[in-house]
Amino acid sequence: MQETLNLSSKHSFLPKSHFPHSHHDLSTLSRPRIIHFPTLSSKTSIAIPPKPSKSPELPPVPPPPSPSSPVPQSQFEEKMLYLDSIGLDLFSLINDHPPIVSASLDDIKSIVDFMYSMGFVALEFSRICGMCPEILNARVSDIVPVFTFLLREARVDGSDLRRVVNRRPRLLACSVKNRLRPTLYFLQSIGISEVNKHTNLLSCSVEEKLIPRIDYLEQIGFSKRDAISMFRRFPQLFNYSIKDNMEPKFNYFVVEMGRGLRELKEFPQYFSFSLENRIKPRHRCCVEKGVCFPLPMMLKTTEAKFHGRLEVCCNSSVPLRTSPLWCANCDVYSI
Repeated sequence: MQETLNLSSKHSFLPKSHFPHSHHDLSTLSRPRIIHFPTLSSKTSIAIPPKPSKSPELPPVPPPPSPSSPVPQSQFEEKMLYLDSIGLDLFSLINDHPPIVSASLDDIKSIVDFMYSMGFVALEFSRICGMCPEILNARVSDIVPVFTFLLREARVDGSDLRRVVNRRPRLLACSVKNRLRPTLYFLQSIGISEVNKHTNLLSCSVEEKLIPRIDYLEQIGFSKRDAISMFRRFPQLFNYSIKDNMEPKFNYFVVEMGRGLRELKEFPQYFSFSLENRIKPRHRCCVEKGVCFPLPMMLKTTEAKFHGRLEVCCNSSVPLRTSPLWCANCDVYSI
């Protein structure tokens, strides 16, 4: 006998906890029938989703430091106390050169001992670090080649080595291969033979600093030959900023003073004098007195000699500037 068990859609199969008990809807069936549902036993296998892996994409957490290893805070304090003992403020150094935070105390002590062995005193070393804090991030093996280069290739006298480094501490942070040697060769190639008298230029980049200044002189009217001769005569001209020094002084020289390039070629030291404190005031004095001095006489002399010479010229018959006798009686280089 076939019987049909009529269950509406609302009596769809539910989880075990929601199945109806025997005294509920099953009692309405015309004939009691036991419905056998599969029972769970210890032998029944249930597919359980595998446990997620333990975050394989994340790096493992490092173990805590052992009690024997110093903590970073103690390293920082030890470094700070050591630098303070030799007259250096760690916080000021960090402000100027943040990588000092990671510098090894052992490497710092090695640098200090080496510099002292080279004859530098504590005050000199403190000043060197203030101007070039990168030295504290270097190693002795980085600095020794610089001293060797200065002595052997740049021909710096051993007795003059301290003065050279004190004058330009950044030399110690330069690569011999990538900076010092290429600059030395460039300076020699344009005719500056005594580079040992201009060692502060060795830390300059040929491409970024030296060549652009030669190009600027060509742009304002000098031939390349004349431009190079100006730097050969006055190598410190390489140190002056084009925008802040050379441009405003050249504009004043041409527009206000009305002078020609020949004077600049003969006296490139013009760019070394202060525009506001020396060039303009003395030029105005000359204009007021109706006198036109050569650049060396106008700028190189002391205030007393300048005004004394000015009075002499005003109280005598001064030849015109176009005259061949203009300032012919003045030995400008003996003043």
